[in-house]
Amino acid sequence: MEKLILVSNDDSIEAKGVHELVRTLRSLGQVVCVCPEQPQSGMSMALTVNNPLKVKRLDDYHGAEMYRVNGTPVDCIKIAVDNLLPCKPDIVVAGINHGSNAAINVVYSGTMGAALEGCAYGIPSVGFSLTSHKEDADFSACLPVVEKIVRKVMERGLPEGICLNVNMPVNVAEYKEIRVTKSCKGRWNDRYEEYRDPANRPFYWLAGNFVNEEPENEDTDEWCLAHGIVSVVPVKLDPTYPRPEEFRWLAQ
Repeated sequence: MEKLILVSNDDSIEAKGVHELVRTLRSLGQVVCVCPEQPQSGMSMALTVNNPLKVKRLDDYHGAEMYRVNGTPVDCIKIAVDNLLPCKPDIVVAGINHGSNAAINVVYSGTMGAALEGCAYGIPSVGFSLTSHKEDADFSACLPVVEKIVRKVMERGLPEGICLNVNMPVNVAEYKEIRVTKSCKGRWNDRYEEYRDPANRPFYWLAGNFVNEEPENEDTDEWCLAHGIVSVVPVKLDPTYPRPEEFRWLAQ
């Protein structure tokens, strides 16, 4: 029986990356693509709770069913699994994201929000990102990596409560290896720049830069990407501290 593959993203149904993803995965099974109608970067696992959600079916693309939703990536996964698909999909694939989701970015990422939501349903799930923000980024160079990893996950599955965060270097066409690693320790040095509108009213725009606190650690995703290596980080859905008994003093 043909495998059922659910595809989503956070860059919207119009994004180049998701079209390349759909075109590649169509050779591996039946593809249904459900994406936000507008870009939803930075939405993490946000849900729409105050507005009705609407779904529109679009023209098929390379044999894949295409839908757009006026919601978040997580909304897309929930509506697809609960309302659109004939059965639970065999895999959820999110991306290909336009920009890195390595390090702490996994916490903010709408792409990984979709993958984590698939994981919450007990579905093997993978998020893919290309570390390039160029408008003409060549996503086609990512496709051999995508096909290889998706094929392996479909064959072997993933442990319960675990999904994969896959980041590909800018020069992915010349990548050296695929390495399973961990997220590097780092943070965004965020600030909000103040500007003025034509009426001289203040408004603010997020600015800042990422600070890698362990740039020489070869066991991290950021190091891999800086050295032409595809990073694969297994991500836990359950964020609970593994030794909660250490906090029993709070209840005493």
